[in-house]
Amino acid sequence: MANYVYRFEKVLTIREQEKNETEIAYKESVRSFEEVATKLYDLLKKKEDLIEFQQERLAVGSSIEEVHHYARFIDSLEKTIVDVQQKVVQARAKMNWHEEKLLEKNLEVRKFEKMREKDLKVFQQEQDRIEGIFLDEISSLTYNKREIR
Repeated sequence: MANYVYRFEKVLTIREQEKNETEIAYKESVRSFEEVATKLYDLLKKKEDLIEFQQERLAVGSSIEEVHHYARFIDSLEKTIVDVQQKVVQARAKMNWHEEKLLEKNLEVRKFEKMREKDLKVFQQEQDRIEGIFLDEISSLTYNKREIR
């Protein structure tokens, strides 16, 4: 019986490597997005806490200089938040792009694997057909040998 060799095995191997590389890039983009999103969350939480602290200080009384100081700090924090929000949007877009590429690579690999399965099935059917012919010939020869005796 002949051994099965898939004619696109090298192509499938390359596609699997590309898929793995794309998966690594996707995971890195997810990590990067999570990192930037966490930074944004921390900044928003810090702003919220600072506003709450400022409200408490105003309730008990604070100097104008202190109010100005917190106002400048909050303005600075808001500018930083806007910058980080842009980075979050960019990181999300990059992550989504990598996700699309990963889905494409997965689809390519699945197509080649499906082709391999179909090709293997055809190969096995051909091998079964050849084996059937071989068995028919053997039984024919065996029958002829019996008749000659």
